[in-house]
Amino acid sequence: MSNITGNTTSPINIFFDSSALMAGIISSQGAARALLLLAEDNRIVITISEQVLVEVERNLARKVPKALPFAREMIRSAQVRIIRDPTLEEITPFLSWIEHVADVPILVSAMRVQSDFLVTHNSKHFIENPNLATQSGLKIGTPRDALIWLRTRFENKVI
Repeated sequence: MSNITGNTTSPINIFFDSSALMAGIISSQGAARALLLLAEDNRIVITISEQVLVEVERNLARKVPKALPFAREMIRSAQVRIIRDPTLEEITPFLSWIEHVADVPILVSAMRVQSDFLVTHNSKHFIENPNLATQSGLKIGTPRDALIWLRTRFENKVI
């Protein structure tokens, strides 16, 4: 598999939360969709947790039920890696890091798989949290931020 790191063992790993995955599925264009297409082309790996998958499927079933088969096909086509949710024991040390406790498993999942970038539209709990990126060791931003970061890596021929 050729990927943006230029080798076959360590592709760039982008972790999507549910807001990013929903955006990539629902929008026919935009940065989240572009990232899914890069994954489909084996240029990056997108990882989600079981929680993300459940949230996305629940939201789609409620808001746009006809989109569920398309969403599942897009996840398959992009070869999205789905990991198990962290245990309560794994989450507990990080409960003070994010105000909204339901988001802590997302952060822990991204940290556990050593994601290169946590992609989210959740500004309040992730992006605007001044210490979270430093504490977690993750780059955190919107799909657009991640795409800009990837483009910079392309331009610098790191990929």
